[in-house]
Amino acid sequence: MKISKIKKADGKTILEVTASADDVNKAFALAELDFANSMGINPTPDKTLAQIAEEKMGIKNLDSIIEANAVEALAPFAIDQSGISPAFPPHPTPSTALKRNQEFSFTMEVTPKPDYELTSYDPIEITLPEFTINEAEVDAQIQQLAERNTTYTTADPKPLEKGDACLVAIKCYEDGKELTGLTADGRTYVAGEGYMPADFDAHIFGMEPGETRKFVFEGPSVDENYNEFTQKFDCEVTLKEIQKPVVPTIDDAWLSTNLPMYKSLDDLRTEIRGNIERRDREQYEAYKRQVAASVLGERFEGKIADEVYESARDNLMRNIRIGLQQQGMSWEDYVSQNGGEQQINMMLMLQTREMVVQGYALDAVFRHENLGLSEDDIDEACHMMAPNANPKQVRQQIENEGKNFVLRESAERLKANKWVTDHAKVTIQEAPQA
Repeated sequence: MKISKIKKADGKTILEVTASADDVNKAFALAELDFANSMGINPTPDKTLAQIAEEKMGIKNLDSIIEANAVEALAPFAIDQSGISPAFPPHPTPSTALKRNQEFSFTMEVTPKPDYELTSYDPIEITLPEFTINEAEVDAQIQQLAERNTTYTTADPKPLEKGDACLVAIKCYEDGKELTGLTADGRTYVAGEGYMPADFDAHIFGMEPGETRKFVFEGPSVDENYNEFTQKFDCEVTLKEIQKPVVPTIDDAWLSTNLPMYKSLDDLRTEIRGNIERRDREQYEAYKRQVAASVLGERFEGKIADEVYESARDNLMRNIRIGLQQQGMSWEDYVSQNGGEQQINMMLMLQTREMVVQGYALDAVFRHENLGLSEDDIDEACHMMAPNANPKQVRQQIENEGKNFVLRESAERLKANKWVTDHAKVTIQEAPQA
């Protein structure tokens, strides 16, 4: 990628960029992957994403659909290579047509992130609740362990009702083909608990031990294009016995037989408590940093451009929508549950301002205290971005997307946030007695 920089009188910089054919192909690959993820398309070794999109969605020319995203995918690489920290993500303006295996030229106007100062760099003062471990959660996890190891024994015969456990033999067919995943000579089944379609449960309610019923029930299925439809299944069920659950008592004897790696119940409790403490301690430290950043933000001085707020708001909105999509909630339902459109807009405005101000305040601390970054700082920032992922893999993905400048900013702000927290004057409020 070739870049030339033209500085303007207003402090902004024009980047004139020429992306190589390899750069263009990489951008198309990133845009394809983003499209596949948004549409729930799983890549296969024997077909390209374009072929899958045509087969599943009837898209004849995938490149024409993802072209705009491919152009946007080139922007971070240009920013990173320019060495400029942008105040907000700029958008590229094409100078030539974007085509695979060909060079592509575009320009971008980049607004460098300004340096702000604070009214004071003295240690902040914060008040925090006392860190405690909830012993009830330890008991709850042990109870969950017991319930996961529930066994079933024969109960007195009676007609099957909703919520009853039973031992059944099942033969199930779809279009004459036996469904091995549902067919079994003997399986414990709890009726009416949602493990099978409601139509299946409706046919077996009232059965008694020794009884056999043949019936057709309806259940959800998907076709080759991932469209849902209702499928009919042929079924034969024999109710062998009514059962009752037996939840074990987790004690030293049970552990000796089933989980011998624990010498006693106290050992198990100690491990569970330790896991809870590590999790809660990490959350507590994150909360401490959040409080510290909020107090630090009160020392910020300066005027922030509207463009910065607008970009941060758009990014916050995008993250909220992604989160809602993952939860299966519509934007309309979210708005309704949170007080309406006006309330949501007010919340977004406040969150955006707080987020932007705190970010610039942490930038000021990082610069004022001459803090530097180590490899461990970068890895820690990656962990904060994706706590359940391997930091090295997260970093590799960020580098593959050309967003090293984003990672550096996150790492610098985290380093500054920890410095502010470590040097803060902290008052601990004791937890109230139960």
